[in-house]
Amino acid sequence: MTNPKRTVLYIGVTSDLISRVIQHKTGKGSQFTRRYHCLDLIYHEEFSFIEEAISREKQLKNWHKEWKWNLIKETNPHLLDLSESIGIDLDHDI
Repeated sequence: MTNPKRTVLYIGVTSDLISRVIQHKTGKGSQFTRRYHCLDLIYHEEFSFIEEAISREKQLKNWHKEWKWNLIKETNPHLLDLSESIGIDLDHDI
C-alpha cells in the first residue's frame, strides 16, 4: 500500500486481500496506513501457505526502499492503484 504521492510504502500480510484493502481504504486498517494515508494497493503477492507469506513480508521489510520500488515497478511501472483489478468496487464494497 502507498499514499497518493507515492512517498510511503506499507508492507503487510493477510489471508483476505480484498477485505484488508477495503479496511485500509475506509480508515479501519493499521494505524500506520491511517497516519500516512496509505490507501492505494500498488503491489501484491500470493502464497499457498501463511508461513511463506510471513517470511516474504519480513524479507521485504528488511530491503532498501529502492529495491522495493524496483520490485513494484517490474509489474506496475506506472504505480497504479490495483484495487479494481482484484475486484474491489468502492461504490459497492463499502
